[in-house]
Amino acid sequence: MALLQRLKHSWAALERALLQALGLQTRLAPALAIQAPAVFPQSEPEAFEDDQSDSPGFLDSIFWMAVPKKRRTIEINRCRRRDVRKLEKIKNNIEVCQECGRLKLKHVLCAFCYQKVTHETGLVRAQIQAQEGGPHNTPPVKTVVLYEGEQATEADEGKRIIERNRKRPSWFTVDS
Repeated sequence: MALLQRLKHSWAALERALLQALGLQTRLAPALAIQAPAVFPQSEPEAFEDDQSDSPGFLDSIFWMAVPKKRRTIEINRCRRRDVRKLEKIKNNIEVCQECGRLKLKHVLCAFCYQKVTHETGLVRAQIQAQEGGPHNTPPVKTVVLYEGEQATEADEGKRIIERNRKRPSWFTVDS
């Protein structure tokens, strides 16, 4: 706060010295043009007062921010950025997938196997769409997918039967 007072005082002294050197009676201010209605009263120039004026000064319009006292060294910055708490945690819940042999997280479906499943179900959906004549024409019935060498059972009566001309994948189980 004392710094602000000193700056205001030095600014006022500078203004006084310039006014005396130029022989002016009015206070110096930045030129500003404002388009406004003509009903605003024009204020008359006031006599220059030391630091007691009510009008805002030059330093009042500045947004003051906190500034660090000293510069942080590169060693301190690097220590802060590479802190132990910011490092990647070691994962102990990784296992080998039983189907494809790739690494995966425990209790999470393997990404490679999931891609195979989505591809196979996409082919089954395309076959259903071709068989039924569009996605909106399909009746709301259960679907049974029969692979090569499989036969429909009595429990499959009244269900939609899709026949695939390939061996059943090991991950595509039969619902009982």
